[in-house]
Amino acid sequence: QVQLVESGGGLVQAGGSLRLSCLASEGTFSRYIMGWFRQAPGKEREFVAAISWSGSNTYYRDSMKGRVTISRDNAKNTVYLQMNSLKPEDTAVYYCAADMSNVIHRTFTAYEYWGQGTQVTVSS
Repeated sequence: QVQLVESGGGLVQAGGSLRLSCLASEGTFSRYIMGWFRQAPGKEREFVAAISWSGSNTYYRDSMKGRVTISRDNAKNTVYLQMNSLKPEDTAVYYCAADMSNVIHRTFTAYEYWGQGTQVTVSS
């Protein structure tokens, strides 16, 4: 069972940037599709980005395209989410998730393993 630990969240002003990291404990990290999701208070968890095993395929939430980049370093068992031009509406807890299937999903129910989340707060 893989364990995921996110880091890199914090308080940032609108227009600023943050880079989130997610470290996986599992040595077979490269076999997992990795995703980032977020959840704001009172709202459902929503898809942000996902990346294939090799990193060659990436998918993004439409409203965040051009502002976020997902990447992974399989040698370091780590997936990253670079977020730029942050807006107050990006404020949420951000979670990374792992999926052992061979299809990239945008729905959170498809992912088997989750981190504890990291808070991102964007002030106006």
